[in-house]
Amino acid sequence: QVHLVESGGGLVQAGGSLRLSCAASRRTWRYYGMGWFRQAPGKEREFVAAIDWTGDSANYADSVKGRFTISRDNAKNTMALQMNNLKSEDTAIYYCAGHVSGVPTSADMDYPYWGQGTQVTVSS
Repeated sequence: QVHLVESGGGLVQAGGSLRLSCAASRRTWRYYGMGWFRQAPGKEREFVAAIDWTGDSANYADSVKGRFTISRDNAKNTMALQMNNLKSEDTAIYYCAGHVSGVPTSADMDYPYWGQGTQVTVSS
């Protein structure tokens, strides 16, 4: 079992930046593929970004390409999502997730491990 904890959410004006972090409880997490998903009120959960276990390969949703950057530090068992040029439509609860295959998959059904979520609110 892997315990994931997100942090870094908050309220920011449109055009601003936030950095989300995800801390994992197990050292073997470093071999897991990791991802960020989000869910806005009244909408289904959607893929944001994913990264492979090495940190060398990433996958992004078209809506965040060029604005968000996913990264990981395996030595510290952490993952981050740097979010720049935020828009009102980025407002959502953001979740980090992990899976054992190690690849940057965008399908949420592939992720058995989830954090509790952190709220991001972008004011226009």
